[in-house]
Amino acid sequence: MRTLPAGLAAHLAGEATTLCSAWIVTRKDGVLFGFTDHDRRLTVAGVTCEPATGFDRSAASRGAGFAVGEEEIAGALSSDLITEADLAAGLWDGATIRVYLVNWQSPGDALLQRTGVLGEVVASDGGFRAEVRGPTHLIDQPRGRLFSRGCDANFGDSRCKLALGSWRTSATVAAGSDDRVIYVSGISGFSADWFGRGTIAFTSGALAGKTAPIDEHLDDAAGIRLLLRAALPAVPATGDSVTLTAGCDKRFETCRDRFANHENFRGFPHMPGKDFVFSYARGNGTDTGEVLF
Repeated sequence: MRTLPAGLAAHLAGEATTLCSAWIVTRKDGVLFGFTDHDRRLTVAGVTCEPATGFDRSAASRGAGFAVGEEEIAGALSSDLITEADLAAGLWDGATIRVYLVNWQSPGDALLQRTGVLGEVVASDGGFRAEVRGPTHLIDQPRGRLFSRGCDANFGDSRCKLALGSWRTSATVAAGSDDRVIYVSGISGFSADWFGRGTIAFTSGALAGKTAPIDEHLDDAAGIRLLLRAALPAVPATGDSVTLTAGCDKRFETCRDRFANHENFRGFPHMPGKDFVFSYARGNGTDTGEVLF
């Protein structure tokens, strides 16, 4: 049973209330932020909560199972604390959040209503929205290996065991690039889609330290063109240095023929497919173990 702070309990028992909400958020990089839907700053649990963020919360619902509850927070990108670049970079995804009910006349009388994590934070039309997930949603997540024909290792990790040094090359951002399509120069001899499903890491310029996944690698009249999976938080400048890592499509044939790493393949390429379920033994009087499709 939840126990209300004595001051807040007395306030709620009165004829009128002065209540607001406060959110204390810890991003994945360890930076702590406080927000409130009140019109002035409040100090809640030792954290200064800013009022100028336009934060608002939806009604919350709960279910009997482990499904994510229907609760969101939303706001306007009106504070220096929340920028579209940080949202695009994913700094707010997975941040921990504590939601408080506060008597704004006496902020020390605050009730911690729930603790959770932010789901994917989406920015649009000058604002943002994020799902608040409770800790029980982790129990509903898949655990263990996934049995499939494709490899479930990450390219170059301890299970893949492939040394990536020989599968990386340096390049330079060429003219015509934007936040989603990157043209590169300074490399040659790579077949189309060699870097598809690989990564691009920026080693100089405004995006230095940023790594992004590549969806497609195409060669056209303008040069080597890389289509990124998601838009970058900024447009790279012509001449910025990058490091490209080859991609892997998780197929056994690619692991064997391109990387000669088939001994470490982490999939099950000989698993029977869906057609096997509908197969049946031949009824010709001799059971040879063959199946008919």
